[in-house]
Amino acid sequence: MLPRSALLLVASLLAALPVNADGLYTKKSPVLQIDQKSYNQLIANSNYTSIVEFYAPWCGHCQNLKPAYEKAAKNLDGLAKVAAINCDDDANKPFCGQMGVQGFPTLKIVTPSKKAGKPRVEDYQGPRTAKGIVDAVAERIPNHVKRVTDKNLDEWLSEDAEVPKALLFTEKGTTSSLIRALAIDFLGSIKVAQIRNKESNAVEKFGVTEFPTLVLLPGNGKEHILFDGELKKGPMVDFLSQVAPPNADPAPAPEKAKSKKPSASEKKPKSDEPSEPEDSTAEAKPSVPVQAPAPAPAIDTLETSEALEAACLAPKSGTCVLALLPESDAEPTQPAKEALETLAEIAHKHARKQTKLFPLYSIPASNTAAKALRAGLGLPEDAQSVEVVALNARRGWWRHYDPSDSADFGPVRVEAWIDAIRLGEGSRNKLPEGIVVTVDEPAKQTDHDEL
Repeated sequence: MLPRSALLLVASLLAALPVNADGLYTKKSPVLQIDQKSYNQLIANSNYTSIVEFYAPWCGHCQNLKPAYEKAAKNLDGLAKVAAINCDDDANKPFCGQMGVQGFPTLKIVTPSKKAGKPRVEDYQGPRTAKGIVDAVAERIPNHVKRVTDKNLDEWLSEDAEVPKALLFTEKGTTSSLIRALAIDFLGSIKVAQIRNKESNAVEKFGVTEFPTLVLLPGNGKEHILFDGELKKGPMVDFLSQVAPPNADPAPAPEKAKSKKPSASEKKPKSDEPSEPEDSTAEAKPSVPVQAPAPAPAIDTLETSEALEAACLAPKSGTCVLALLPESDAEPTQPAKEALETLAEIAHKHARKQTKLFPLYSIPASNTAAKALRAGLGLPEDAQSVEVVALNARRGWWRHYDPSDSADFGPVRVEAWIDAIRLGEGSRNKLPEGIVVTVDEPAKQTDHDEL
């Protein structure tokens, strides 16, 4: 038996612990806490990409995820939504089951589609780290930013001349999460485009001297305005707000939905406040079949040295991206698996959009040419690491993807690297002698002599 003083001390300590009846996250948490009723309005009808955690407060893995998830929420603030729903709450259990939740924590990324209120829902299978979550969500932020050049700039400016426009001058060929989120903020009220610094006519026309620079065109022939503030979401939103207010969220989906309800006179008397959540849950059902989309097809594997030479190392071979895999008697290592999944996802994305992309191949360590290629490019020869390289035998250059100390092969970084290659950005290394398989000239001469 504990003495009375000890019991009082324990009781006081327990009373001092923070208690949150809603689950893991407090009201001050950067994680948006939703339930069955608010999912449809705040997530499904939003123009923003979201990631939703389905959890139970007693789940140890959920508790371990909490710090990384809250960090991801802070990093994605203003760019996307990071939400959580307590599936241990009796009111939420039917909805969690309907969303296909079978274990905790389950993370699902919700991406807006062309049909309002019917987003694409997919399971997040990446690393349970803040960086992994941020990269995956940022990669799925819708892109409403048009890319323009000197050739089509005037055409874009003349379209809907009365509508305000925002033009970002940048040295980068890729479209950042920030400018994509900004375009979502003003979707339907301000048209947003991006132009490279090498488009000299546009640079001169708007008097741009630094990059990046945001230019606002109020419309109706009014003089353009250069943004001279800090290139962060808040100041940029304030700058653009002088010509149009940012969209309320969610918008415009709720307004369209409301405009349709009065026409259904039979349903209106029944759609009092208690019944609306049931309707919202029913509307979410069509999105369930797309929760587990078919995985992207694996990239092709070049098993033999002959296949590798014919595809990528012949004198006339164009650009190839190669994933040089580590030796493994069992399943691929986690970095190798992530690299292959990311490359497959990128290839599948371009195939769906019917955009041209150079071939991506995996090269197993059993391919006899793999070790020679590693040695020739100065890569680790022990074949214990996965190395991703791009090379062009015809033009004699190669580039190495640096996964950084964290061995990050997430979609955002890898796709940015591939986009840079497609756009001709960044430095290239000269292919060392012996990499490209050349024709045996003496044999060729002998044949000619015989003729």
